[in-house]
Amino acid sequence: MDNPSIITQVSKEEANTPLRKKGHLPVSSKKPRRRNIFRTIFCCLSRNNDDADHISGSNNNTSLLVDGKRSIIQTSVNYLLPEVQVQDSGKKCVVIDLDETLVHSSFKPVNNADFIIPVEIDGNVHQVYVLKRPYVDEFLKRMGELFECVLFTASLSKYADPVADLLDKWGAFRVRLFRESCVFHQGNYVKDLSRLGRDLNKLLIIDNSPASYVFHPNNAVPIASWFDDMSDTELLDLIPFFERLSKEENIYTLLQEHKSS
Repeated sequence: MDNPSIITQVSKEEANTPLRKKGHLPVSSKKPRRRNIFRTIFCCLSRNNDDADHISGSNNNTSLLVDGKRSIIQTSVNYLLPEVQVQDSGKKCVVIDLDETLVHSSFKPVNNADFIIPVEIDGNVHQVYVLKRPYVDEFLKRMGELFECVLFTASLSKYADPVADLLDKWGAFRVRLFRESCVFHQGNYVKDLSRLGRDLNKLLIIDNSPASYVFHPNNAVPIASWFDDMSDTELLDLIPFFERLSKEENIYTLLQEHKSS
């Protein structure tokens, strides 16, 4: 497999660093900056020339001085998610990452790839070899039953959308969000949960990279980066915890207990 991976924002060496406490991953989880046409599709650290630097918690309100006094002009807020579907009424919302959380992908051929995705780059078609994390099927099926699930990845849709088509057999993902929905902040593509249009007290994110949820760390369920360890059981082990979260009134108490255990 690629080392460091061209698809994740943490290298394999960083992901294998021992953790002092469960769920405590280093925030400074950056890959070496290698210029490569492939990394522009996957890497959360790449920045296109037309990307704008955003600030966490920004809104669409405009400040205006009127007769020496500052007034706030309220403008409409365009959230990333549509209205909650009837089938998800009353459910909490879970944002789920893709690369190194549910799958690991590489441009290097592997014999045991679960999917092979053709991706067009600069007029040429390249094959992306995708490995599914163990128990991802069981995890997604159960999550779709318990929550309003949103796929949120910093990868480009030309790669992530076809992977999600093959991965999500049960329609667990109500919405899919890609790189253009992220906020570029201090060298990382961040998933700003405040832009989703859901109650933050009932909103969770599972992601292998702390940089992705740096704006809302208290809403996160950390998970170790996965590359190719077929004995990994983290997704399976997390199902009972998410079953508890789905019924919990105060998610923050249970999340804090999980991170400190």
